[in-house]
Amino acid sequence: MPDLGKYAFAVLSSYGATAVLLIGLIVFVVMRNAKARKTLEIIENEVKNGRT
Repeated sequence: MPDLGKYAFAVLSSYGATAVLLIGLIVFVVMRNAKARKTLEIIENEVKNGRT
């Protein structure tokens, strides 16, 4: 890793914030995907069984 001098804290905290935001976004998308799949399965079962 290169010597960042007086900017080390700013650069490393920016990397940390970016990592936290990316992980948060990935978790959000995965959870939303699971919810959407569950909802879609319920709707498909209702349509299949004629409960529309």
